[in-house]
Amino acid sequence: MNPLTRCTIAFALAVLAWPVVATDAMQARLDGIAQRARPAAFGIAVLDVQSGKSWQVNADRGYPMMSVFKAPLGAAVLARVEHGELSLTQKITLTRADLRHGRSPIADHFRGDSTTMTLRELLAATVNESDNTAADALLRLIGGPASLTAFLRAHGIAGIRSDRGEGDIHNDVAADLRAQRGIAVYMTDPRDTSTPAGAVDFLHKLWLNQLLSKASTQYLLSLMTHAQPQRLETGLPKGVTFAHKGGTSDTFDGMTPAFNDIGIARWPNGHVVIVAGFLTGSRAPEVERTALFEALGKAVSELGH
Repeated sequence: MNPLTRCTIAFALAVLAWPVVATDAMQARLDGIAQRARPAAFGIAVLDVQSGKSWQVNADRGYPMMSVFKAPLGAAVLARVEHGELSLTQKITLTRADLRHGRSPIADHFRGDSTTMTLRELLAATVNESDNTAADALLRLIGGPASLTAFLRAHGIAGIRSDRGEGDIHNDVAADLRAQRGIAVYMTDPRDTSTPAGAVDFLHKLWLNQLLSKASTQYLLSLMTHAQPQRLETGLPKGVTFAHKGGTSDTFDGMTPAFNDIGIARWPNGHVVIVAGFLTGSRAPEVERTALFEALGKAVSELGH
């Protein structure tokens, strides 16, 4: 065999072997991040849209969603708008009975007995500001949590389920604490959960305009872009556009049941990577929890080169 033929074969074998090596390296990196989170459980799913390659760690179990559900809720609302059942300009009146605990700028600034907002304002408050009052108002408009789950199932998304609104979740958790059943009851409850794989499936179908028209998709993604809290984004390089939705529970006796972030990262060259991270049962301080997501963001950054 002449030297040129030998070099050609060696090069071809190297090219064929490269995806396997790269996949193994990424999987090992994600496994290492999940190991750092222990004894908490860190579920991770990553999809490189261009290559179609995916990586997962603890990705098929359900994790408490918290505000992550507000991104699918936004999609379900916009689908109703596209079908003419709702209008972004229609007005909705909120009373004091509609106010919710937790994060809610609407509740914080509420004055008098009622206030009126447009659907567009409620949608922005829900997705961009993660407002609990706005989210429950939108849930009522589409027929409740079961309607949101039905929307997802109709599009083949099986890993996400919505069972209660923000108000009901708050009341149930408070009742468990009063009865001294502990927050572990909430962490093992299958209701209002998402698998990391299910979250990536939702974001992928959203990106491909399979859930909404292109215009509605871009509007929803604009509400999600560079929104707070910044977790995965802290590990992404400057210039990357990141449309995402975080979710956070309260901390009970030093333990945080839910600390999440899911999103779509798009590089200036058009490369797209979808990532979901769900952390549950962590006793680490917030700075260490955020560092785990930063590490995940940095790992994802390697795919955008």
